[in-house]
Amino acid sequence: MTTPHNHRFTTQIVHADRLGGAEQGAIHKPVHTSVQYGYDQVEDLIAVFQGTAKGGFNYARQGTPTTAALEGKLTQMEQGQGTIVFSTGMAGICAVFLTLLKAGDHLVASQFVFGNTNSVLGTLADLGVEVTTVDATDAAQVAAALRPNTRMVFVETIANPGTQIPDLEGIGTLCQERGVLYVVDNTVASPYLFRAATVGAGLVVNSLTKSIGGHGDALGGSVTDTGRFDWSVYPNIYDPYRKGDPKGWGLQQLRKKGLRDMGGTLSSQAAHQLAVGAETLALRMDRTSATALVLAQWLEQHPAIARVLYPMLPSHPQHERARKHLKAGSWLLSFELRDPAQCLAVCNRLRLPIKATGLADTRTLIIPVAHTIFWEAGPAVRATMGIAESMIRLSVGLEEVEDLLADFEQALADCS
Repeated sequence: MTTPHNHRFTTQIVHADRLGGAEQGAIHKPVHTSVQYGYDQVEDLIAVFQGTAKGGFNYARQGTPTTAALEGKLTQMEQGQGTIVFSTGMAGICAVFLTLLKAGDHLVASQFVFGNTNSVLGTLADLGVEVTTVDATDAAQVAAALRPNTRMVFVETIANPGTQIPDLEGIGTLCQERGVLYVVDNTVASPYLFRAATVGAGLVVNSLTKSIGGHGDALGGSVTDTGRFDWSVYPNIYDPYRKGDPKGWGLQQLRKKGLRDMGGTLSSQAAHQLAVGAETLALRMDRTSATALVLAQWLEQHPAIARVLYPMLPSHPQHERARKHLKAGSWLLSFELRDPAQCLAVCNRLRLPIKATGLADTRTLIIPVAHTIFWEAGPAVRATMGIAESMIRLSVGLEEVEDLLADFEQALADCS
């Protein structure tokens, strides 16, 4: 028994375990710590190995009943056809790139991506995958970059840290017309604020550590197949996985290569924590988005601030696009000071925001971008990504907005 699809987002998630048949009437799926899974008949074990069984587990590196329960929740959130969870969001991204691309293939990626993702793009180039980065806020630039050997287009729904929003719909139409796999990293928006399937994404990536888990206490990542891509025409599916319904070929290869071979496995303990955190996703996203908007509006009026980057501000370059696609602007905002020399001092004067990397915690987090997470990229790359030397990234938490405003007022007082 599953939660009826006519129920709304949170209702489905909070009742998913109970209605899915949790043991002994539990309202949460238990934590399965077993590594091995045995069968009375060896034929049943063979069926699991060969993929002919409906369900079943053999070795925890490829999944457990606990990770499977989380995968079911995520599939429900994204309204997809299947999900694989990984040890981290980066493990999920690397699995997509390294199991679905080969040397000689071409990847088009947004130039506005998370620093570690940008680093992986460099690694792919070293391995023989051609990589072109473009300003994905303009679908025409993506179209101009496409080649006969282009296999994939990769973008982030809301870019970290600059909050740029690509032409999600335009790129989706383009990829559909050209038969190119469209991959969207939906980490910042989450499936509550935006469903990437609506713009034609074939695969959706989430860092579960962030919006979905939400408490900064467990690492995890996921890749969801939306059912929008025809895997029968994708040339890089290995022959052993070209069996049965082509709809399952992509995830089958990702699970075999990304989990079995590469070992990017999520533990059952972390899966349980993330699944519990997911139950409050909508509540947290509503609260942090509302607070972030008030804070962004206040900062934009402050004389010490040169620019505020938040999608729900009318001044944001993709504001109309954000209004069209997103329920709210999320917890992520960035701002730049008029006096770059004050960047570190302002961070230090703030008392509530924690000076730490990471995103979507229940507590507000702050970090000077150029000095930390994008330091390795260098000034030239930062410039192409729209990252000013005075940019400060804020991940807004659950604190009362009045307390955050008072804290920013005192921290910026000496900058005016």
